[in-house]
Amino acid sequence: MSIFHKAVEFYKGHRNILGYSSVSLLTTAIEHIFSSVVFKCPCNYDSENMLYGLSFLLGPAFVLLLLGYMAKTRTWLLLAGKCSQEKHLQCSSGKTCARLHQLWEVTAKASVAPLTWIAVALLGTDYYTCAASGSRLAAHFVCRDNITECQNQLHKTPCGNAVSAETPSELRSLQAQSQLLGWLLIATIMAVALISTCFNHCSSSVSYLQLKFWKIYSKAEHEEFEIKAKEHATELAKRNTNCFFGATDPAPFHTPSSKDWQKVSSLYTFNSQEQYYSMIHKYVSTNRGNSTKFKEEGQKHIISPFVEEAQAE
Repeated sequence: MSIFHKAVEFYKGHRNILGYSSVSLLTTAIEHIFSSVVFKCPCNYDSENMLYGLSFLLGPAFVLLLLGYMAKTRTWLLLAGKCSQEKHLQCSSGKTCARLHQLWEVTAKASVAPLTWIAVALLGTDYYTCAASGSRLAAHFVCRDNITECQNQLHKTPCGNAVSAETPSELRSLQAQSQLLGWLLIATIMAVALISTCFNHCSSSVSYLQLKFWKIYSKAEHEEFEIKAKEHATELAKRNTNCFFGATDPAPFHTPSSKDWQKVSSLYTFNSQEQYYSMIHKYVSTNRGNSTKFKEEGQKHIISPFVEEAQAE
């Protein structure tokens, strides 16, 4: 039991890293299946090779990006009700900057799978070799002698049936380019992630220990909200069904109003002058959102990039 408890605690403490690692491993496995089973470079015409190779290199990555957006709860928090005229009139520059910051965070997290696909595909060389073999620009870098003949035969190199004696070296050149681009992409991603993390820590308005407390509180609040929401919905459903089948009048039952739901459903922006850790915390601390302190006009909008569970991820 102690080992199981330690495993659960380890998962809770490293949930985000394990989640991103699982997504990356799953994406790698799917890419391997595609490259070995589904992908068959046509090796017929120049433009056909390029279109086919790029479709496998970029097409699945774009689909994974869309799925990443759809899987993020924060995406729908950003979009919910924003097209209504009332919400449009309430927009301010501070809120717009806060939403753009949130959108950047959502995009960064949703890009894990597509960037993994592109990096693994480039290291595998199949997609890039097929696409580059149909590119006139790539031919100028690969073909040095007998350029005309080489260009005419280059599109056959991915299939290994070209008649030119120089084909093996040309194919190795395309594979080397693909792997070089793959490692360059990985290095760029790691550098951007490190720089972004350092910048976020440096620009944070709260201390490291307070950020850690904020993260713990956000997880606890999210778990409690899920439990209480389920209990509340179950009780309301029981009352309504009992009244329906028993033909009786319903007893009074308090449910948050739509206005209250709107107050706690917006994305939380941290104000260094007030120590609220979520919209629910701010709601209950300001007389259920009726106090003037609840309004965000004139406040400095700071969103912590370190609280992964703060917005129901």
